[in-house]
Amino acid sequence: MSKTIARRQLAEKTGLLLAGLVVMSFGVALSIKAELGTSPISSLPYVSAEISGLSVGTTTIILNSLFVLLQILLLRRDYEWFQLLHIAVAVVFGLLIDLFVSVLEPLEADAYLMQWLLCAGGIVFVALGVSIEVAAKLVPTAGEGLVLAVCRVTGLKFGNLKVALDVTLVLLSVAAGYIFLGRLSGVREGTIAAALLVGQVSKLFSGALKPLEKKLAPVVD
Repeated sequence: MSKTIARRQLAEKTGLLLAGLVVMSFGVALSIKAELGTSPISSLPYVSAEISGLSVGTTTIILNSLFVLLQILLLRRDYEWFQLLHIAVAVVFGLLIDLFVSVLEPLEADAYLMQWLLCAGGIVFVALGVSIEVAAKLVPTAGEGLVLAVCRVTGLKFGNLKVALDVTLVLLSVAAGYIFLGRLSGVREGTIAAALLVGQVSKLFSGALKPLEKKLAPVVD
């Protein structure tokens, strides 16, 4: 593969990754606005933001940086240092979440039906964002990177460990909410809906994005 083609494909993959982050962060902001509970991966940053007074974007960056640190501790010498790009991705993702939360601030979501409409929109946009990010095949999210690291060390299946991570984050969110706030925060019926539906909706989008994914596949001379 020529250097020119390689550079072009890298630029296209980077653009696609950024597009996925934009779409996914908008979905997270919609779920926050709905106030029916965020997706499992965002539940701990949400409650941490309420406890600390920091923004959800900032706590998202911190949590993903901790995921990267755990990857390094697990893999040690086998850790591939280019994966530190996870932190750069987390910073962009966190800033975008804060941007969209600010943009959606004037939107009224008093009625329960309106809350569910926003929640449904959040699920769809998060699923689409994940699908676009996967299609880019550049750098997985720090959460997925941590799951892959555990898979590598233990030999366990990715799907089972991904569910285990999501459940762990939700349980930590519930515990933190009751301990520090005296109430449940960021985990509600919308969290359950997201846990059940994001993966399924993402599969539908992934099928539609297959032609684009093939187009971005490396060209062999």
